[in-house]
Amino acid sequence: MTSATKSATADLRGVNLYRVAIVGAASLMGKEIAEVLRDRNFPTVDIRLLDDDESLGQLEAVGDEMTFIQSIRPEQFEHVDFTFFASDPRATRAKWETARDFGNTIIDSSGALEDVPGASVRSTWIEREIEHSSPPQLQPAPVVVAHPAATALALLALRAGKIGKVERLIASVFEPVSEHGQKGIDELQEQTVNLLSFQELPKKIFDAQIAFNMVARYGTQSKHSLEKVSDRIGRHYRWIVPNAVQLSLTTVQAPVFHGHAFSIYVEMDKPSGIKDFSEALAGEHVTVTEAGESPTNVSAAGQENILVSLRADENRKNGLWIWAAIDNLRVSAVTAVECAEALTASRPKGQIQ
Repeated sequence: MTSATKSATADLRGVNLYRVAIVGAASLMGKEIAEVLRDRNFPTVDIRLLDDDESLGQLEAVGDEMTFIQSIRPEQFEHVDFTFFASDPRATRAKWETARDFGNTIIDSSGALEDVPGASVRSTWIEREIEHSSPPQLQPAPVVVAHPAATALALLALRAGKIGKVERLIASVFEPVSEHGQKGIDELQEQTVNLLSFQELPKKIFDAQIAFNMVARYGTQSKHSLEKVSDRIGRHYRWIVPNAVQLSLTTVQAPVFHGHAFSIYVEMDKPSGIKDFSEALAGEHVTVTEAGESPTNVSAAGQENILVSLRADENRKNGLWIWAAIDNLRVSAVTAVECAEALTASRPKGQIQ
C-alpha cells in the first residue's frame, strides 16, 4: 500500500461507516472494486453484491467474509450510501436512476452515464497532480470513472510538461480483451483453443480473429468499435485535463487478457535527456523501470502504478519514445474507490443511514 493510500484510509477510519452496493459484482470490474474497497479499508458497515440472474447465489469474498450475490431489486438500494456500477452499460442505464432516487451516490465504472446532465468524468490521480478537486455537492450527479488509458496518458503528458513544452503527443493504445469483461476473455481463450485444434472460431464479441492477431478494426457484426474506444479515451483525456497538449491516438486490439500497453511518442520544444525525462515522469503512480528493462502487461498486473521505459528517437533530437503498461482493471477500480472517498463529504455525518 502506498503512503497516499495509507493516509487516505487513515483519514476515513473511525469517522463514519457507509453502506455500499456493487452492481455487476460478478464482473471483472466488480470483483476488482470489492478487492480495492478491502485493500484501502474503506469504512463500510455493509457491502451488497448485486448482479443479473446468471450470477444469483454465487459466493464471493468481501474482506474476510463470504457473501452471496443477490438480484438487482429496487429495495436493494434503500439505505445505501454509495453504489458502484460495474455492470455492462445497458444494465447501468436501466438501474442507476433507481439508486439515485434512493439517495445513493453513483460511481459509474461502466462508461454508461457520461452523457447524463451534470455527470462528471473524474480521475483522482490527475486531480492530485494538478492540485484540483471537485467541491462536494449535497446531491451529486453521477461520477464517471475516467478511462484508465486516458488517466495514464494525461498523467504522463503533465509530467513531461515539467521539463518543457510538449509539441507533439502521439500514442498507440493496445487494448486487452478484459475491457469487454469475462465474455471478452472467454472468446479469446476459446479462439486460441480452437485455432490450435483447427476448429471454427467463436466471434460473438469481436467478429474477428483476436487470438494470435492484432486488429485495428473489429468485424462488421461486432457491437463494439475500436474507433469509439479511441474517441472515448480522447474525450476523457480532454475532460480531465482541459489544457493538456493535444493528443493523437489510435487503439489496437491486442491478443492479451489483461493490461493496457502504450507506445507513446513525445516531442519537446528542445532536446531533453533521458535522465531528466525519467526524473520528471517518476513519482506517485509512475514507476520508471531500470535501464535495460521493459514493462509488460504481465509485470503491471496487480499494480496501481504506470510502468514506463524510455528511449531517445534516433532521427529527431527533440523526440522520445515511452513504452508503458498498466493494469486496466486495477487503475479503474482504484479511481472508483478514491472518487467515493472524495465524495464522503457529501454524505450525512455522524450516523449510519
